[in-house]
Amino acid sequence: MVGAFQGAGVVVTGAGGGIGAALARRFAAEGARVVVNDLDAERARRTADEVGGTAVPGDASAILTEARDALDGTVDVYCANAGVGFDGGAADGPLDEHAWAASWDVNVMAHVRAAHALLPAWLERGSGRFVSTVSAAGLLTMIGAAPYAVSKHGALAFAEWLSLTYRHRGVKVHAICPQGVRTDMLAATGSAGDLVLQPTAIEPEAVADALLKGIEDDRFLILPHPEVAAYHQARAGDPDRWLTGMNRIQQQWEATR
Repeated sequence: MVGAFQGAGVVVTGAGGGIGAALARRFAAEGARVVVNDLDAERARRTADEVGGTAVPGDASAILTEARDALDGTVDVYCANAGVGFDGGAADGPLDEHAWAASWDVNVMAHVRAAHALLPAWLERGSGRFVSTVSAAGLLTMIGAAPYAVSKHGALAFAEWLSLTYRHRGVKVHAICPQGVRTDMLAATGSAGDLVLQPTAIEPEAVADALLKGIEDDRFLILPHPEVAAYHQARAGDPDRWLTGMNRIQQQWEATR
């Protein structure tokens, strides 16, 4: 797809490192003009300098006007990649209201706010592309991390709703659902991540490759770990069997703590 996005205006949130930085590099290699967003201004500038883009640091929910201005008024692709991951959330432990509120705000509502701001122009011109970095946790779940798992389900549900509502009007939507990716977020998952995610973890560049291939194939669901499709089918086909299997993993994890 060399040059497929030549001249396109692309915004990538949470692009100071990890998956976001890999997406920024890949779109820039395709000829796009890239706006790099991250809460950490220095990391945003570092990625922007690397890809020849423009750094727009700050809260992903509040940078769209500045990002649009940096792209001469037009955003062609918006990558809702910024995310947070909190563990805990068990009903029998302390209730961390902050973890739940932050997870919902960053992992879901930031996507809603971006779509609300972008859709009027996209619908008027009949084109636009919304990329949501979800996680396999949005299709399946994640042990030990209720706020993350639940909010990622919400992110996937919103991406699905966007697609079914606006695809006939030219809006393309893609949901990226990888398992473990070698990023700072994976490193912070602790023993649960070591058990479930680390054994099959991939590099962020593999996620970017999967997205571009999914765009080329015009697919909504992007699975950098193809085996997730079978897990998702098993979950839908026999929920009780799937939950029993996941509970065995939960017990295995508890035994190592």
